[in-house]
Amino acid sequence: MRTALTNPFSPGSDTVPDVWAGRTEHLGDWRDVVRPRRLAGLPERGRTILGEPGLGKSALVRRIAAEASRAGDWVTPQLRIPAGSDPLKLVARAVLDLAGQAGLPAARESRIATALARVEAVAVSGLSLTLRGAEGAEPFSALTDLLVEVGRAALEDGRVVALIHVDEVQNITNDKALSQLLIALGDALTYETEVAVPGGARVRRSLPLAVYLTGLPDFEDMAGTRKGATFARRFKTSTLSAIDVDALSEALQEFVLRGWEVAGEDGPGRVWMEPEAAALIAEVCRGEPFLFQLAGEQAWYAGSSSTVTEDDVRRGWRNAEREATAHVERVLERLPGRERQLLEVMAGLPAGDRSLTRIAEGMGFTRVSEAGPTAQRLDTVRGIIDRGRPYTFRHRAVEAYLTSDWPRL
Repeated sequence: MRTALTNPFSPGSDTVPDVWAGRTEHLGDWRDVVRPRRLAGLPERGRTILGEPGLGKSALVRRIAAEASRAGDWVTPQLRIPAGSDPLKLVARAVLDLAGQAGLPAARESRIATALARVEAVAVSGLSLTLRGAEGAEPFSALTDLLVEVGRAALEDGRVVALIHVDEVQNITNDKALSQLLIALGDALTYETEVAVPGGARVRRSLPLAVYLTGLPDFEDMAGTRKGATFARRFKTSTLSAIDVDALSEALQEFVLRGWEVAGEDGPGRVWMEPEAAALIAEVCRGEPFLFQLAGEQAWYAGSSSTVTEDDVRRGWRNAEREATAHVERVLERLPGRERQLLEVMAGLPAGDRSLTRIAEGMGFTRVSEAGPTAQRLDTVRGIIDRGRPYTFRHRAVEAYLTSDWPRL
């Protein structure tokens, strides 16, 4: 019953895992805020979801996209931006696919034909496209125009939202490309069209378009600092942190109470989980979605009975320790030297003494203010610490790695 084909855990596969934990706030934001407001013609900002590796940013938006698709919405695939690539080409191809879902290639209006032709040129040439002397020569205006046509088609349908998901946005290192992409998406989000309402009056409303950007925290500097207030007005940014233990335990309750249904040689069966096993998985992963899936996967493979035991979790986690260590080390290796130093000094202090004064002293500073900007960045941009009284770690796997023998049990 417990085989590779029936394992419901999927660490790092960029798919929506079958065993889902947490992120109810962001899922609820899509269901209760973004989609209803966009369908109603009310303005609503795009969403930017950032976080350190392993926190499930892409999986979260893939789940939102899957829910949107099931509701009948028009959805792009996950548009992952490779380092050094031209994002305008990739997004242009996706917008053309959205136009196909909307049936625009069959439309007779000349403006739609023109918009399609211009975006087809962007899909081929990207940022290097130049149409000197032509109206709307810049690639971003072509993308904006076609997104508006897609939005109008969705408006005519009356039931759907067109959702665009751009991933790994921190890889867009060309300032001009980033600016054009953000302006194209932002202009489409804020575009208003005039519609007739009962009684003969005409009002302006927003189009049913939604945009999600996902990536590493570095993107906030690239977009927020360099692009200024325009980005902040058009996109709402949130930084993911660890999932709390209660949400992780809730995700495993189906195993504990009803068993997880699997296909077997003799028909459907169920795999159960001891409460102690579920509690240990929630403990060792330290709130990291990637490590949660990794711990579950290895516990599944550690035995063959119809019940995942606490011993299965321990034996499976021993096989996962090296990967768990490498995962946290990758997070730390990305940090500039001063940020890494602050975390190490903070970890070396007793939990109750983690004040900015003590941390600054430990870093060798004569003034507390010298450590302030680094601490602020680790809190508000990276989401690794919380500058409370005392300072605490929000990234619990980093804390465990720096303060204990974790990942060893």
